[in-house]
Amino acid sequence: MTDSSRAPGVLHVVATPIGNLGDLSPRAQDVLRSVDAICAEDTRHTRQLLGHFGIDRPLLALHEHNEDGLAARLVERLRAGDSLALVSDAGTPLVSDPGFRLVRAARAAGLRVSPVPGPSALIAALSVAGLPSDRFVFEGFLPAKAGARRERLQTLAAEPRTLLFYESSHRIEEMLADAVQAFGGTRPAVVARELTKLFETVLDGPLETLAARVAADADQRRGEFVVLVEGAGEDADARLAEGRRVYALLSKEMKPSLAAKLAADITGAPRKALYGMGGGADSEATGG
Repeated sequence: MTDSSRAPGVLHVVATPIGNLGDLSPRAQDVLRSVDAICAEDTRHTRQLLGHFGIDRPLLALHEHNEDGLAARLVERLRAGDSLALVSDAGTPLVSDPGFRLVRAARAAGLRVSPVPGPSALIAALSVAGLPSDRFVFEGFLPAKAGARRERLQTLAAEPRTLLFYESSHRIEEMLADAVQAFGGTRPAVVARELTKLFETVLDGPLETLAARVAADADQRRGEFVVLVEGAGEDADARLAEGRRVYALLSKEMKPSLAAKLAADITGAPRKALYGMGGGADSEATGG
C-alpha cells in the first residue's frame, strides 16, 4: 500500500565509468549513497564499483530478461516514496543497455526521472575520432549473424552522417571486413578500443587499412570497441546514379537480385536502393 504521507521518490539515471574509475563524478557518488536501492544490470559488477567508493546500498538486478516484470513493482516503490538509482555495467544507462522500459513506466506514472550524466563510450569515441561530429547516427551492436550484419551495413552505405557502432572482440575482425565490402575500402574510419582503460587505442585511416591492421594484430582484437565510419560524401548520389545505370544493364541478362548485388559490388551503391527498382523484383526467387 502506498504511504500517502511521503512524497514520491525520484528515479536517478546514473552514468558510471567505462573503464577509469576516476570518471565517477562526485555528484554520482552522492546520489548512489543517498538512494534507497540501486537497480543494476549485473549486481556483482556494480557491487565491486560501489565497494571501491565505500558505498553500501541494496542492489536489485534489472536486465533485459526481467525488466518488463520488474518495472511495475519499482514504480510502486517510487510512488511510495523510495528513491532509486539506475545504472548499467558501464557508461550511460539505456545506451545499448537495459532501462528504457523502467524509465518509460516511471514517466508514464508521472514520476520524476533525473539524469546524472557522465561517461558514454560512443560520445567519448566521437570526441577523439576527428570525423564530422555535427550529425551522427548510433547503430549500437550489429546483428551477430554474418548475413544480417552485411545486410544492415549495406542499407547504411549511402548514409551521409557519421556512423557509430559498438562491437565485441569476438566479431571485430569480421565486422570490419564486412564494412569494407559495404562502404568501400577507402572510406575514412576510426576504431576506438578500450577507451579510458590502460590499453586504450584509437586507430584511424581508410577502412581497408584498419581491417588489415586489426586482422594482423591479435592485441587489436581484444577488449571493447567503438567503430566510427565517415558518412557518404558528395559522391554518394553519383555512385547511386552509376549503380542504377549498371543495374539496368545487368538486369536485362540476369535475375534482379543478382544484378543488384553485382551492380552494388561494382559501383559501391547501396544494393537495397537498386534491387527491384524496375518494378519486377525477382518474383520467382521470393515466391511473390
